[in-house]
Amino acid sequence: MIGNIRGILIEKQPPEILIEAGGVGYEVQVPMTSFYQLPEIGQEANICIHFVVREDAQLLFGFANKQERAVFRELIKASGVGPKLALTILSGMDAQQFMQCVSLEDVTGLTKLPGVGKKTAERLVIEMRDRLSKLAKDQGYAQTVHLTPDLPVENTFVQRTDAKEEALSALIALGYKPPQAMRVINAVYKEDISSEALIREALRAMV
Repeated sequence: MIGNIRGILIEKQPPEILIEAGGVGYEVQVPMTSFYQLPEIGQEANICIHFVVREDAQLLFGFANKQERAVFRELIKASGVGPKLALTILSGMDAQQFMQCVSLEDVTGLTKLPGVGKKTAERLVIEMRDRLSKLAKDQGYAQTVHLTPDLPVENTFVQRTDAKEEALSALIALGYKPPQAMRVINAVYKEDISSEALIREALRAMV
């Protein structure tokens, strides 16, 4: 079981990164809430890992801290929720926001996320309310694993393509439909905005 990877960040193509450790490059899918905290390409990152083994693939999911990973692990235990949907949920809201939605039984807030219909949202509230309440009381999950020391968010992403194209690609990968994603991107786009900032603002507008 791979629980943590410390290495050099080689590529950032949201929501996926490539991190090199011990001469091996690991492709890791990261929710956008953790992606925003990544250092610049070429710098060292230390991320918590959830390892998924399937018949056709071995997948790595990375998180900024143990709490994000713990919530992800609880999400994929829920009926009808796989790793991709869990990744999408934790891209639209961080672990604390999701836990709050469940605690407040905010079904409407959850249904604003792609792939989460009313029935799924209601099921998440029912299935996860007690488990997340217990998780919130476990101080062991509150300890943060820092990706990089106090690095300004706006300077943590190296643009590789046009900001709109990068943002559109990321939102589609997270499950948003292209017309919806493009409409929101155009609405929040500003001149000289970074790809990461554009994705962040688009996700905020979605929710």
